[in-house]
Amino acid sequence: MGKIQVLDQITIDKIAAGEVIERPASIVKELAENAIDAGASAVVIEIKDGGISFIRITDNGCGIEKEDIRNAFLRHSTSKIRSAEDLTGIRSLGFRGEALSSISAVSQVELITKSKAAPYGISYRIEGGREVSIDETGAPDGTTFLIRQLFYNTPARRKFLKTAVTEASHAADLVTRIALSHPEISFQFTTNGQSKIHTSGNGDLKDVIYHIYGRDIASHLLSVEMSGENLSLNGYIGEPAVSRGNRNFENYFINGRYIKNNIISKAIEDAYKDFTMQHKYPFTVLHLTIKSELLDVNVHPSKMEVRFGNQQEIYNFIYEALQKSLHKRELIPHVEAPEPPKAEKINEDNQKMRLEGNKQSALYTDEIRQENMSQNKRSALCIKNDSNKSNENDKNLENPVFFDKKQSAVGKRDLDYFMEEMRKRVTAYHKKVSAEKQRQPQTDEVIRASQIQDEPAPYQAKQLDLFEERLLDEKSVKKHKIIGQLFDTYWLVEFCENLYVIDQHAAHERVLYEKTLRGMKNRDYTSQNISPPIILELSMKEAELLNTHMDRFMKIGFEIESFGPNSYAVCAVPDNLFGVAKKELLMEMIDSLSDEIYTGLTPEVIDEKVASMSCKAAVKGNMRLSAAEADALIGELLGLENPYHCPHGRPTIISMTKRELEKKFKRII
Repeated sequence: MGKIQVLDQITIDKIAAGEVIERPASIVKELAENAIDAGASAVVIEIKDGGISFIRITDNGCGIEKEDIRNAFLRHSTSKIRSAEDLTGIRSLGFRGEALSSISAVSQVELITKSKAAPYGISYRIEGGREVSIDETGAPDGTTFLIRQLFYNTPARRKFLKTAVTEASHAADLVTRIALSHPEISFQFTTNGQSKIHTSGNGDLKDVIYHIYGRDIASHLLSVEMSGENLSLNGYIGEPAVSRGNRNFENYFINGRYIKNNIISKAIEDAYKDFTMQHKYPFTVLHLTIKSELLDVNVHPSKMEVRFGNQQEIYNFIYEALQKSLHKRELIPHVEAPEPPKAEKINEDNQKMRLEGNKQSALYTDEIRQENMSQNKRSALCIKNDSNKSNENDKNLENPVFFDKKQSAVGKRDLDYFMEEMRKRVTAYHKKVSAEKQRQPQTDEVIRASQIQDEPAPYQAKQLDLFEERLLDEKSVKKHKIIGQLFDTYWLVEFCENLYVIDQHAAHERVLYEKTLRGMKNRDYTSQNISPPIILELSMKEAELLNTHMDRFMKIGFEIESFGPNSYAVCAVPDNLFGVAKKELLMEMIDSLSDEIYTGLTPEVIDEKVASMSCKAAVKGNMRLSAAEADALIGELLGLENPYHCPHGRPTIISMTKRELEKKFKRII
């Protein structure tokens, strides 16, 4: 063991900087919060290369006096507190006095500042914790920080930074939170010369939400306002329809500070539990004001974590406030119908177009009717070819009901096509098995075995057969006896003294899932154009995510084009998603990847996540199918790697033995 000695101040500062400065976004956070504490009404943030090579933050606050500049860069130097007692009454965002010292220890810093009373500004440069120069200069009122070459003197930490785009998205995400926490301040965020965020600073929180998240979210907000003895809450929450697949849109602030807290998250999600599906998370922008004596913000140097002295009270307060807002309005989705054009504005061209459209619609309706008639004829042929079908099944096949009446004609044609393909495959297989059976000669052993079976035999205990026949086996298809459909969702199949119950939705989900995966691996897919295209307005992080995995989406049949800074137009979708590929589905596909964007997912895992979205096109429950369609669906399950569970882990098939049924009816004891 070496001799113990005290480290020099430069080394101490570099080590301490690791607690405060994790990435460029950490610098943006600390300096933006200092600008807010300085009373600024406008803050401009500029970065280049994700903030790794350059960060500039300018504010119009009170500035720093010349005699305080050097002290500002010393560790634990602060103007916010004077003693330990002051920690219980902190109202500013910064107070520890570690930000400037940590930033200057691992980067090249230039400070330009001027107070309103000073006749000129001061330019101060410090690199790696060592002062370089201090000079007088012309400058407007306020403060400007220029940060260059982050971690230039600690290469071991620099190599752990992500790509420039990833680091920029972290910074943008942080500026978004700060802008939401202080709507009275104008924030402008620019990366590589492109403006990404710009708020007006008029104090209207809803206006800030509109500028950041767009009209779709801003038009589906519910206001929240509630006051108590020690607490007050105000802000906005999204209607249940405005939900995402991760917690990135849960924004909540305590005394103007953005934090993360499990108690608050649980209160929010529990309040939404009866309104959203599992694994869906709400949109919230909530400002919580708490008496400073009940709050401990001195938990971590990053100040992202807090402790409460009254956790249960805070949980109950937030839960009650959100419940009141959610029950205040009848949350039925509103559909806007366009107003009909005025009579005087309809000209001859519009009349001709309408008449032509009526003709096309009539032709299209006739085409569907003819196709349905041909489907019935083909179904009738299936009945004649299958002599093992019962009369009850024959009746179902003569008049197959493929869809509910409420379904659209386009969706009807898509599912008809899919079921017809499955029917062809199963019919071809039946013919093949029948032909092989006729060609196979009956040997003496087979004849003797059949004669023995006809003779009565003494009772023998049934032994465990290691080669017992399976339901999902090609040799077992001819022995299946489809009894019928239960609750328009479950199919009952009798096979080898067992009753099998098949969930048509879960089974079809599995079929589509593995079909999509095979298509991605073999590049075997077809695309279907959609008009008009679906326009996606994404945040910077979501846009980065889409661009990162764009080839995975293109590989299964999507055609996506840039439509603006952070907007994309989806011009075509895979054929198996046509009719169900809505904006919500596409956003869900992106959200399903975002939680793990920075953990280095393998392409196979990404493919599985994207393929799981194809399940949206599966046959739903309460949709009546014919026996032929059920038979075709079982035939599709035969060739799957895992036909027993849907992609989400639910079973596709459950079974009950004849013995179990007899025990239930007390036939045996």
